[in-house]
Amino acid sequence: MGFDVGQAVQVAEGSAGRPAGGRVRLAREGPIAWLTLSNPGRLGAMDRGMWRALADLARRLAASDARCIVVQGEGEAFCAGGDIAEYPSFRFDPAALRHFHENEVWPALDALLGCDQPLVAAIGGPCVGAGLEIACCCDLRLAVPGASFGAPVARLGFAMAPRELALVEAVLGQSLARCALVGAQLLPAERLMSSGFLLELVDRGALPDRVRRLAQQLMALAPGANRRHKRMLRAVLMQKLAPGLEDHGFNAIEIEADGYAWATDAEHREGIAAFLDKRPPRFDGHA
Repeated sequence: MGFDVGQAVQVAEGSAGRPAGGRVRLAREGPIAWLTLSNPGRLGAMDRGMWRALADLARRLAASDARCIVVQGEGEAFCAGGDIAEYPSFRFDPAALRHFHENEVWPALDALLGCDQPLVAAIGGPCVGAGLEIACCCDLRLAVPGASFGAPVARLGFAMAPRELALVEAVLGQSLARCALVGAQLLPAERLMSSGFLLELVDRGALPDRVRRLAQQLMALAPGANRRHKRMLRAVLMQKLAPGLEDHGFNAIEIEADGYAWATDAEHREGIAAFLDKRPPRFDGHA
């Protein structure tokens, strides 16, 4: 979708070695704030600089006078995942992989979850991997018909990070999370509409106006009540996340170390290499 409003303030942190990296743009139209995920030619895929920028902007907005925050992509995408072109530079070392997920990705997701203002995801196309995680941080989600959702990282030879998996499972639900992760399925918007994950399906041309109307409706509600709702819902979610990790074997030690030991796996390297080489991966069946 991607539409510009007001005075755009750009935060551009390109990925290392690629000056024309992605960016997260902040635009304000009075009390409404728009965060736009932009990585031209990569369907809004999140690079490392974008994760850092998203964390910074979400924290700033949480402390601002914004009454509603809209997260959107640019063009006919929301966010198609992580920027895989970066992956060979850090993903095959457990310590570097853990640093990326726990010190770059999770702080951005946590900052979105920490916003007391209503968050609306305006999903104009693929919402995959990182995009799905970001959408799970929003309160209400609207999408265009035909948008796809999922996290087919098993095709790339790796698993979703433990904390991020717990977030997706808590919001998407166990059955759909299994389809997305274990089955590596891309789920159509229509299915997620019927599951309750999406609030509405809106034609592409009508999406900007519908998002504005929804923002106005949210801002007409009692802000104090919504702040309390957000804080209580966040507390419930966090109670689910931490005990859930413990109950299913993802204890603190595993998150700190063993949860990223697969960074050195041959199938991880093969999955990334195959994607970058634009060929089918050749997995030998051994982790």
